[in-house]
Amino acid sequence: MALFGYARVSTSSQDLGIQEAALRAAGCQTIRSEKKSGTQLGSRTELQILIDFLREGDTLVVTRIDRLARSMKDLQDIVHELKGRGVALKATEQPIDTSTAAGKAFLDMLGVFAEFETNLRKERQTEGIEAAKARGVYKGGKPRIDPEAIRKLAAEGVKPTHIARQLGISRGTVYRSMPTSSFADAGK
Repeated sequence: MALFGYARVSTSSQDLGIQEAALRAAGCQTIRSEKKSGTQLGSRTELQILIDFLREGDTLVVTRIDRLARSMKDLQDIVHELKGRGVALKATEQPIDTSTAAGKAFLDMLGVFAEFETNLRKERQTEGIEAAKARGVYKGGKPRIDPEAIRKLAAEGVKPTHIARQLGISRGTVYRSMPTSSFADAGK
């Protein structure tokens, strides 16, 4: 039975050091860390590598369950996969140990609260954006495409596929950004 740690922070400006130290103190010799949002399970490659590596009898250790998942569905999916592999889950700062009935119950309760907290944060953010819009302060996010750059390249005869590749956008975005006649002769 081996202990494997997983540490996660949401932004690149946050520090993983405190979590990693706590995981080492808990006995983890192998620790996977990443700086990714916890709301999208599919984008967390280090977690997936770790889950794929774990074997029956191993234990996945996190400092808190919100480092593992931010939604109840993701948490349940992870716990279900771990259980299917015969892997336990423990948290160093919370009384969670899925090898016990009490630990499982506490995990479920904390998962509900973690999802509730995420939903509250989203609601507050939406309310803040709406208030800023009402004051005329909010202008939206930074534009992800430059329509002028697309028009310029199209006028130079660059094909839509090459424009998309050069600007790092999809070909569909190129087509949506231009009148259809602009590419009539350009081909694909």
